[in-house]
Amino acid sequence: MPEEELFKTEEQVSRTEIAEALRDAADQVDTGDVTLVSDAEERHVTVPERPRFEVELERLTDSETGEQRYELEYEIRWTE
Repeated sequence: MPEEELFKTEEQVSRTEIAEALRDAADQVDTGDVTLVSDAEERHVTVPERPRFEVELERLTDSETGEQRYELEYEIRWTE
């Protein structure tokens, strides 16, 4: 299935700022009306009543340096 990225933002911020963003996102998901905003764009989407919710924690190792990093992802997905 071809993938089309509709919105993405990434920045290094404090844990407190992340927690605030997640609380705001949770409130939006609860209402079903989500607005994603960055400096360059804004997207609106309606989340259905029963989407699929996935939580994933990964440890990745850089093959050249051996440096390890972690990724914690919360994903909500659905079909139209």
